[in-house]
Amino acid sequence: MPNSSSCRTKENNSLRSAQKQANVLVWLWLSLLIVILDQLTKVWINTHLPFNQPLAVLPFVNLRLLYNTGAAWSILATAGGWQRWFLSGLALVISLLIVVWLSRLTRQQWWLACALALILGGAVGNLVDRIIYGYVIDFIDIYYQGWHWPAFNLADSAISVGAIMLLLEALLSNSQREYTD
Repeated sequence: MPNSSSCRTKENNSLRSAQKQANVLVWLWLSLLIVILDQLTKVWINTHLPFNQPLAVLPFVNLRLLYNTGAAWSILATAGGWQRWFLSGLALVISLLIVVWLSRLTRQQWWLACALALILGGAVGNLVDRIIYGYVIDFIDIYYQGWHWPAFNLADSAISVGAIMLLLEALLSNSQREYTD
């Protein structure tokens, strides 16, 4: 017959596991929200704007429908088609790794969880495009005079914000460790 302390340990482990799963689900809702907003904006842009015709929104921002068959900044865009499946597979593997990482975080790691959820939502948003269309729909065109930043979308924005948050997390946690050592 098991002693009461081993039963309590199993109950505590079970409770911690359930709390972590609940924590992951909260962050997966943020990822899902990113995917939904990203896809809705892309559908709207794709049906309302002619291809590659700028629509001025602000003095330095246009909406401009573009299709990116490559990775960030159109890297690999002219690679011949294999990049669609390579980039899709890469996004899928990274997304699964992020879900596993999220599942191992505690409630106190909310900043890291938020960063990962943003990256996950952005990766899945662009993955949906690649699978359905064979390219990613980009439409935010930021420019200054004749210089244009590569066009991007909401998924790219979520990935960028999440990456900056990850970088800040790494920098701040390293500096806190230095002060406590």
